[in-house]
Amino acid sequence: MDLDLTEEQKLIQDTARDFARAELEPVAAMLDQTKDRDTLLANLKKLAELGFMGLNVKEEYGGSETGVVAFSVAMTEIARACASTAVTVSVNNMVCEVIQAIGTEEQKNKYIPKICSGEYPAGSFGLTENCAGSDPSGMCTTAVREGDDYILNGSKIFITSAPYAGVFVVWAVTDKEAPKGRGISCFLIEAGTPGLIIGKAEHKMGQHASATNELVFDNCRVPATALMGKLNDGFRIAVAELAGGRIGIGSLGLGIGLAAMDYATKYANERVQFNQKISNFQAIQWMIADSYTELEAARLLLMSAAHRKENGKPYAKEASMAKVFATESANRACYNAMQMLGGYGYTQDFPIERFARDARITTIYEGTSEIQRLIISREILRGLKA
Repeated sequence: MDLDLTEEQKLIQDTARDFARAELEPVAAMLDQTKDRDTLLANLKKLAELGFMGLNVKEEYGGSETGVVAFSVAMTEIARACASTAVTVSVNNMVCEVIQAIGTEEQKNKYIPKICSGEYPAGSFGLTENCAGSDPSGMCTTAVREGDDYILNGSKIFITSAPYAGVFVVWAVTDKEAPKGRGISCFLIEAGTPGLIIGKAEHKMGQHASATNELVFDNCRVPATALMGKLNDGFRIAVAELAGGRIGIGSLGLGIGLAAMDYATKYANERVQFNQKISNFQAIQWMIADSYTELEAARLLLMSAAHRKENGKPYAKEASMAKVFATESANRACYNAMQMLGGYGYTQDFPIERFARDARITTIYEGTSEIQRLIISREILRGLKA
């Protein structure tokens, strides 16, 4: 098996790394402290111009058409510098992919190029609700047909990029009598649609520069043409797209973990205590060895899942394995890095405390670690019955 990147994939990786170091890393701490939206949006526009908003999207819709492996390595490099920027890039790619997968030609041509080009700074997913977190099939938001329109009522929570998204992919119950999960449909709703209200912003532990808001639907009227895919088939779509999104978030977690360990390892090789570099001590060496070993294993799991998706093979189990291992490894790496810096690691004068805060959410969004383990075990047990 050839584990080397192709020349095109290396080019994507190098371009992402160079941009992240030049444009994102210098402002990451400032964005964390100030949430400066103008700077965030300016960098998102530059990333769009470089082709990073539609890496697995066909060129005819404005995408780069470089594939899932390229998406994964790009996400890792961007997240090394700024997790808040990286999560927007991940969600934008997901939104483009779901529209490409099930949208009509009109929907594809109308919305995907706007996200890929940066005309829309972002696209957003409206799935999670108060009553539907780890169990999205339990959602309460409804869409009722009225003539040539649908009327949506309800709310969504934890919606990434909501204030500056140009279009939202929204799930709602369209058949209350259907078995749980069977009567859900998917809609494309443009920002500014009457009745679509951007609600309160969440005050989060990390990834401060990435906006996370509530969405409220108050008799939000959309044309029947806003329906994406088949009526009452939306839950299947959501499950499929979440699997792809886990590759993105796993790659994001990997980037944060690598950034933390790279910084801490360089620090340990300079910091002197007891008349020698602390990198000479076995305790520090084992932290370095364990964290880099786990992060390399995470990279290989991500490459496996990305390769399977790129080649049209089943990948749900592999994506969940990669996501749970990469994000939990990233959290351990951040805490090892903090331990290596000692008290300095706990201060905002050094980036480790930001990395640790940014990494924490990766084990929660796009499906918690506990949900990933349920998916993995389910797929393994299903294989035993076959």
